[in-house]
Amino acid sequence: MADVVLRELQDEDLDAVFEQMRDPEAVQMAAFTSRDPNDRSAFDAHMKRLRANPEIINRAILRDGVLVGTIGSWVMEGERELTYWIDRSVWGQGVASEALRQFLEVVPARPMYARAASDNRGSLRVLEKAGFRVTGTDMGYANARAGEIEETLLQLD
Repeated sequence: MADVVLRELQDEDLDAVFEQMRDPEAVQMAAFTSRDPNDRSAFDAHMKRLRANPEIINRAILRDGVLVGTIGSWVMEGERELTYWIDRSVWGQGVASEALRQFLEVVPARPMYARAASDNRGSLRVLEKAGFRVTGTDMGYANARAGEIEETLLQLD
């Protein structure tokens, strides 16, 4: 396994994060994405809001010193939510699992909640390996698929 490290998200990371989050295959898999992944102005405004909010925890994921994703957490309606994005070039290599393991040490708040498109088997597997358990499903509008799809809801106690 390559060396996976989390660190604060930096201004210099944003170009790479933008490129990762507009990869068509990754966007399709994630499903719940921005309205237009190619809109750099919207991306920059969104990241500025996220990074200015002290309740939001954002980390860059580095593999062997190269940025390969992000992981973060925020509080929504009193519940701590988790999100992550992994560059497609490292899917299936344990990067997401290791990043999530490290992140859960940084953010010990429990319960923690996550959700993923129900057909995103890779992400669901990563979450379940980390101890998240499925609590149900819901229907939500997925920008990347231009319609409602089923999402799986998970919780870590």
